[in-house]
Parts: sequence; C-alpha cells; structure tokens
Amino acid sequence: MRVLIIGCGYVGLPLGAELARQGHEVFGMRRTPAADGELRAAGIQPLHTDITDPASLAEIEPCFDWVANTVSSSRGGVEDYRRVYLAGTRNLVNWLMRAPPVKLVYTSSTGVYGQNDGSIVDESRPTEPGTETGRVLVETERLLLAAAREQGLPAVVLRLAGIYGPGRGHYFKQFVSGEMALADGGQRILNMIHRDDVVGAIIAALERGRAGEVYNVADDEPVTQTGFFRWLSAHLGRPMPSEGADVASASPKRHLTNKVVSNAKLKAELGCAFKYPTFREGYADEVARFSLPQR
Repeated sequence: MRVLIIGCGYVGLPLGAELARQGHEVFGMRRTPAADGELRAAGIQPLHTDITDPASLAEIEPCFDWVANTVSSSRGGVEDYRRVYLAGTRNLVNWLMRAPPVKLVYTSSTGVYGQNDGSIVDESRPTEPGTETGRVLVETERLLLAAAREQGLPAVVLRLAGIYGPGRGHYFKQFVSGEMALADGGQRILNMIHRDDVVGAIIAALERGRAGEVYNVADDEPVTQTGFFRWLSAHLGRPMPSEGADVASASPKRHLTNKVVSNAKLKAELGCAFKYPTFREGYADEVARFSLPQR
C-alpha cells in the first residue's frame, strides 16, 4: 500500500517504521524538515506540508491508499485545537475527496467522554466532555463521520486512552517526581494504552476498520489511582502519594473524569491483541530503569 502518515511524531514515527518494515511505501507529512533524517532512517519519505494551510495541501496530489492522521496540537490551547484538529481535518477531507483513499484513520481521544460516575463507557455512550478542547475533538469527529456518511469518505475514528511508553507517561512522571496527589480518595479510574499498542490498533483499523465507525483504544485493565500507585510504590520502593487535589491533572485540557473505557469493540471487530495488555507489562521497562542503582 501507498501510505500517508500525517504528524510523524511520538505515534506517527513508529507507525511509519512498522508499516515500512511490512513492505508498504510510506510517506510522512510534517510542516518542517527538522526530522527528515529521523523519518528516512525509519524508511519514511518526508513530505513538507501543513494541513492547516489548504494552499500547502493543494501542492501535493492525494494519491494514497491508506491515510493515518496522528497529528498533535503540540500541547496547545483551544485555538490551537481548533486550527490543528478541526480546521486541519476539514482541509484534509476536502483535499482527499479529490482522490479518496481506501481508508482514513483519525486518532481522537477518550477525552470526548465526560462520564464521572465510574461507569463502563463504550462507543455508544454520549460524548459530552467537560473541557472546550474536548468539545473541539467531538466536533472534529462529527465532521469526519459526516464525510463518511454523506460523501463516502472511508473514515475510521480511534478514541485513544492516555498514551504512555518510552519517555512518556503523565502519571508515572508525576509519581517519580513526587508531584502526584490522590484525588477523590484514590478511586478515580485511569484508562491507559501503550504507544506500541496504539500503533497496532491504527494498523488494524487501516486493514479492517469499517468506514464510519468509532473504536475505543484502551488496554485490558483500567485501574484506580490507588491500584496504579500502590503497584509503582511496591516496585520502586517509594511512598504512596498523599491525598489531595490532583492539581497536575486539573488543567483546562485534562478534565477529571471517572470512567472505565471498554475496548470490547476494538478486540471483537478488529482482532487487536495487545503487546502490553495492562500497565504492569507496559511499565516494566520504565520500572526496571528507575530501579537501577544510581552512579
């Protein structure tokens, strides 16, 4: 397949590398040439284009079989979300309709769910997030699903739980830095997914995802704060966080929800088998690294 990956960053780069390893012809779209060497080393051909600029997109022919949009807002605010996700996706849809791909996969977030009652959340549940950035993501999803329904664009939406992996993991970093606090008695539920399993889910969606469908991408064991930090405490020999307001999480982009994100549809329809089915397997390397004696 001729594959385009938009946003070759933390997820897009290893995705492209894996697709290239499988024998696909892979192109990586970024705004600048800063990472060209890294892309080429991974078997990805760089393209310098900005999806927030329709004129920039128009300079390239949309001749791709698979397209994966893993673009990031670079931790921006609401206006950045609107520009990168909503306007960027609208530009992308208009561009791709000139020559529609076989499949378009867009990575959204389980942040579109605002449930705070500890309930199990599947793809049929309401998407009523408590943040403006979350509402932008909902609007972006609706734009794509409307394009699938009304224009025949073969779009698939993946709602990703909190991504962790090499060099990344919000709650792990807060724990080892001593900045974490247990909110709501430590019973709030964390939904996570390892970066490598995100890659696997995207490839499964490219291969087998049904156009116009939404799939949650979360691991097999959502865990309470207490359960997660108790495991880290035992393996790292560090004290449990104290109780208090989870200030690190209570940002305009990180609304404190409490829900169990179901991955049943992803596993049943796309046959995803995770490399890291729970946080225990996923954090083993990081725990081992932090457990090494300091010289």
